[in-house]
Amino acid sequence: MSTTRRILSLDLVRGAVMVLMAIDHVRVYAGVPAGGPMPGVFFTRWITHFCAPAFVFLAGTSAYLYGRKVGSRTALAKFLVIRGLWLVLLELTLLRFAWTFNFDYANFTFAGVIWVIGWSMVILAALQFLPSRVVAAIGVAIIVGHNAVGPNAFGPNLGGGDSASWLQRVLYAGWTFQLAGLGWTVVVLYTLIPWVGVMAAGYGFGEVMQLAPEKRRRLCLAIGIAAVLLFIILRATGIYGDPRSWQPSGQQPSALGFLNTTKYPASLLFLLMTLGPVLIILQFLENAHGRVARWLSVFGHVPFFYYLLHIPFIHLVAVLISLVRTPDSTGWLIGNHPMMPADVPPGYMWSLPMLYLVTALVVITLYFPCRWFARQKVEARRRWMQFL
Repeated sequence: MSTTRRILSLDLVRGAVMVLMAIDHVRVYAGVPAGGPMPGVFFTRWITHFCAPAFVFLAGTSAYLYGRKVGSRTALAKFLVIRGLWLVLLELTLLRFAWTFNFDYANFTFAGVIWVIGWSMVILAALQFLPSRVVAAIGVAIIVGHNAVGPNAFGPNLGGGDSASWLQRVLYAGWTFQLAGLGWTVVVLYTLIPWVGVMAAGYGFGEVMQLAPEKRRRLCLAIGIAAVLLFIILRATGIYGDPRSWQPSGQQPSALGFLNTTKYPASLLFLLMTLGPVLIILQFLENAHGRVARWLSVFGHVPFFYYLLHIPFIHLVAVLISLVRTPDSTGWLIGNHPMMPADVPPGYMWSLPMLYLVTALVVITLYFPCRWFARQKVEARRRWMQFL
């Protein structure tokens, strides 16, 4: 059996992702739009775009490192299948309730980032029997090529046309379909393409993280800078990589439009724009220390445990604030919200300072149960804890 030690920089990046994720999910319950022409609102959403790519990519890296730890591809495959299906189940049940605080499953549930991580793990369970560099090549090919084959493979209804099948929606088209046998309406936010490619690329990146520290840092920096430069070139020329033009529309400044890439499904430029800086930052965190680093590493050590806690906690805080501040609007928070909400009630929307204040409260509060659970994972080493 091989042994590996935890790599602090990975925990720090995952921890930072958890904090940014809280900003976006507080924003949802604050009624603040997902972007817009005003820089404050735009960047409140844009900065959180780094979350899903880093989360999925590093899940692949963690799978590689876990495989080295257990020393068996069969054991890794079994772990990925069980954990992946467990994540899908939680997304469709417990997490769906946490988002909505209602049991209206028949009319609405959704396939979010945990769903796509789960299915990507199931697919990775098969891919990981190939050499890691081949898995990485497959992942990069999906990331780079999907904007070219997507429209041809999925037809003119790309993006949720009525005639798209459930398989088309799950793979790339997204939007709604009926879950066979249960009668549930599922809204697909995160499609398998290109996210399975992101996880596969992250798996291959695990080999980089096993290199000597200096060589690892050089490679992270080189790959990250190359990704950012490619993003700038492709975005500036408009040759390829995103269906959305960045040219000024009269409603959004051109500088914001340049950064306003497509997330659903995640375009090549969206992924270059987010993963490039993540890889650059990663190499600067090799020797990080201090209080902030310790706090972030706690979240990064137990990211899914944090995820399970933060959504219902944010939702509960939003309900309590509404009962005090806008009691007549509280019902908006327990409907099929936030993925299929009615219009935000008049007077409900929070200010940005309030949004960030609540985010800080949430993150600080969640630090303590996460620290406890991180210690339990190290000291108790109970088998079930690996699934959280």
